[in-house]
Amino acid sequence: MAEPTILHAVFTARPEKGDEVAALLRDFAEAVRAEEGNVVFDATRLVDDPDRFFVYEVYRDEAAFQAHIAAPAGVPFNEALQQLIVEPSSILTFLRRI
Repeated sequence: MAEPTILHAVFTARPEKGDEVAALLRDFAEAVRAEEGNVVFDATRLVDDPDRFFVYEVYRDEAAFQAHIAAPAGVPFNEALQQLIVEPSSILTFLRRI
């Protein structure tokens, strides 16, 4: 059985853009959850800092993750997100189950 691809992404909304980022992320989450190889896509805001976002993602395997990267919804989402966040792009951390 193939290993799942697991990661989390973090990013910070620019001042006054937190709600816009949340709306963009909410719509993107629906598209990602509909992808065949997606297992989990949990998009959250930090309670103590609602301009900070944490997204936890699990894909069935590396092929499913690559399909996610190539999916049509990703490019417009990332282009829009880049204009709304402090970082140049979301910061990804890949994880492995133990």
